[in-house]
Amino acid sequence: MKSISKLATVTILFLFVTISTFAQSSKYKCMLQMANYTGEGAYIVVSLIDAKGTYEKTLYVMGDDKKWYNSLKEWHKFQTKKPSNLSAITGASVTGGDRSITTFEIENAKINNGYKLRFESAVEDQKYHVTDVELPLTTEALAAKTDGKGYIRYVRFSKL
Repeated sequence: MKSISKLATVTILFLFVTISTFAQSSKYKCMLQMANYTGEGAYIVVSLIDAKGTYEKTLYVMGDDKKWYNSLKEWHKFQTKKPSNLSAITGASVTGGDRSITTFEIENAKINNGYKLRFESAVEDQKYHVTDVELPLTTEALAAKTDGKGYIRYVRFSKL
């Protein structure tokens, strides 16, 4: 009877450690500096992209008016196929020259495993950038400044 009790305790402890390891995530502060451009505020979506280049999860949306989400064309295709509740991860759009600071929660298991972070941007009546910023989800990339190609001048992360 004692051995069954010990076995049950060890099994429960093992399951607890295994589950907590898979569920662990870290918070990162993201500072986004916009380029100086003229026009309306940019709508920007930050997505987790898997190793095959497929959208896996929306991390944050800058711009809270849903009628403009279709201007983020590639992300909008994903969002309409796999709708998710965006209310907790949505903030204001960002205008030219402004800075935005947000916090993302990223699963530790995704880091250094072929994933990417993609920043997609669109401004009303202007060009759409499907990969304004795209960086590999590695510890090195998260510690460095990454330049944008469109409305975003650069992004920088710091682990909280």
